[in-house]
Amino acid sequence: MLQWLSNWLSGRGPSSFDRFKNATLQDTTLMSIDLELTSLNANESEITSFGWVCGRNSSIALETSAYSVVKTKASLGQSPVIHGLIQDNIAKGEKIEDVLTEFIAQLPSKVLVIHNANLDLAVLDAVFRRLNLPAQEVYYIDTLQLALYELKKEHEVVPSNSASLGACLLRAGLPAVPQHNALEDAMAALLLCYAQLASLGLTQQSCLADLSHTKALGKKTLGVVKP
Repeated sequence: MLQWLSNWLSGRGPSSFDRFKNATLQDTTLMSIDLELTSLNANESEITSFGWVCGRNSSIALETSAYSVVKTKASLGQSPVIHGLIQDNIAKGEKIEDVLTEFIAQLPSKVLVIHNANLDLAVLDAVFRRLNLPAQEVYYIDTLQLALYELKKEHEVVPSNSASLGACLLRAGLPAVPQHNALEDAMAALLLCYAQLASLGLTQQSCLADLSHTKALGKKTLGVVKP
């Protein structure tokens, strides 16, 4: 099922990114995602939980939210101290293939919102490669990069931890959330994204391309592109 679904969805044309960049915010569905991991080394890390939620027009569609604990045999190391998931939780989790089936089905016509896209997308890329899944091109807004763009206007050297999700929420006047729960972090990142877009002066009639100067808008191919 996963192979068939990936094959079908991977047919999106190469011009899709330009189409998304030129779409107005009011016509763009954002899908905020967050991963909890066994480590911060993208090449070795395993996913322990995956959460996402969609939104549009500065609102959150709670009915689209999803949260999965992912089964893995990898060593958890010190990660339970951060995300609170212990081996018993992980052992009862879902297979990563099943979680990715649902995730892939959500990708068409969505722009991802991620706090630290480099890390989460690198981990997803490694998983796609390991499972030999057909490549998926994803488009994203990185709220961490938006935060760094603003912080660099005020600081020659960005203060330590000032771009963390918690620090960004505090600075934006948004409520704090219990961090390191994948779904709650995904919701918080989406709220932060809306606040950041407003702070930059973007309106619902603005295009995603208006973010290009911040370097927070990007695309990445997950998995290996096969000839």
